[in-house]
Amino acid sequence: MRNSRLSRTLLLMAALLLAGCASVTVAPTATPPAPTDPNLIAANEVAQRYPTLRGPERAQAAQQIEQLLSTVPDQALTDFAAGLPEGDPMYAHAGRVLQARGLPLPRPYDLGALWAVHAGNRPPADYDGYRPPMRLGVLLPLSGNLATAATPVRDGLLAGYYGERRNRPEVVFYDTAAAGAGAAYERAVAEGSDYVLGPLGRDEVGALLARPERLQVPVLALNRAGDGAPAGSFSFALAPEDDGTAAADYLLARNVRQVLVLNGSDDNARRSVDAFRQRLEAGGGAISDMLVVTGETPADMTEAMRNAMLKDDGAQAVFLALRVAQARAIAPQLVAAGFSTRPRIGTSQLYSSGRPEQDSALDGIVFPTERWAAAGVAGLPMASTVASTLPTARGPAARLFAFGYDAWLLTAFMERLVTGSEAELRGATGLLRIDGEGNIVRTPSWATFTGGHVVPFADR
Repeated sequence: MRNSRLSRTLLLMAALLLAGCASVTVAPTATPPAPTDPNLIAANEVAQRYPTLRGPERAQAAQQIEQLLSTVPDQALTDFAAGLPEGDPMYAHAGRVLQARGLPLPRPYDLGALWAVHAGNRPPADYDGYRPPMRLGVLLPLSGNLATAATPVRDGLLAGYYGERRNRPEVVFYDTAAAGAGAAYERAVAEGSDYVLGPLGRDEVGALLARPERLQVPVLALNRAGDGAPAGSFSFALAPEDDGTAAADYLLARNVRQVLVLNGSDDNARRSVDAFRQRLEAGGGAISDMLVVTGETPADMTEAMRNAMLKDDGAQAVFLALRVAQARAIAPQLVAAGFSTRPRIGTSQLYSSGRPEQDSALDGIVFPTERWAAAGVAGLPMASTVASTLPTARGPAARLFAFGYDAWLLTAFMERLVTGSEAELRGATGLLRIDGEGNIVRTPSWATFTGGHVVPFADR
């Protein structure tokens, strides 16, 4: 493997690291009756047009399909999905809803045939689905403005790589800041990479996957690929949208339907809130009120919050799409408004600053976090142990380190996700599955604050 700057610490860690993943089972299929549910029929009609849509129209169609399917009973949806032919665009949508309900897919998503073409030269998969590439090209911005984010991603990937004691691929890193993601991809392919991981930045991913040329080898992009991503591409991201979707699922599972949203108004907040609204409405809920929070010391909103709770169909919970400083300032107002006994859920931006005397204001607020930090992960020492050794696994960088570790897992075990109807990986950032469009779906762990300290919830 070529990498002149590998840290000695990573090499010393290798003996401590073990890779792991979960088992795969396949749900039986059934011959479905003709659909009679009008919402199921309507959702199918929209789904047939979905592949031709782009931008806002595509997003609106996805939300409409999810809303229509939300009322379809489990068995009716399962039976209908089981009867869809391979390649039918409805299967990806039906499967996504079934997975969100915790139900098995009737069959794997329609990604296996394409995967078999790309992975045909690899040795057979091991008993647990381990089937890494022969040579892995990793596209990361190892210089320039994004290097601070890329370095912990790289180190997390190497931690997973050295923790695997079976045959490993040759890994070569390509700096996308030097020549651009497209040129880095072409060089990786020309030098023999049969799989490419990256790039990392949203603009880099968009530029690479928007090229008219067909992908010569498959790509696992480390950011969302957007509309119309080419065949052979997959995406894995720590995106604000994931926080919004996870928060909505958390509240819907607790029968919360009316939610007050505190919107921090920056780009992360906007994206989180948009995803939160889409998932909440698809599940039969609604945003009852939205208050915009500006600045690090926001104005007093106690009365507006109280009114949002006391009115007819008032807020049963609050979603805080805020930066940690804003959340600290607004949290006492929520308590004064009467929300101390109602669910208060934030985004991953609320992760502890390491200052309990300040973070105690956040006591009782729930937020998504990494499984590694909350409950530990087979294959990695505890987060605190790694942080004591590696600067790139401390503080906010720890999340990116976990992300890099999971990127390695996905590289090595992607076939198992693509070909299994119930396949999952217990990664460092969460429970990892794949959807019908090649996006990695991440279910996070959850934590709260007690006395200003982060306390994880029990995780499965």
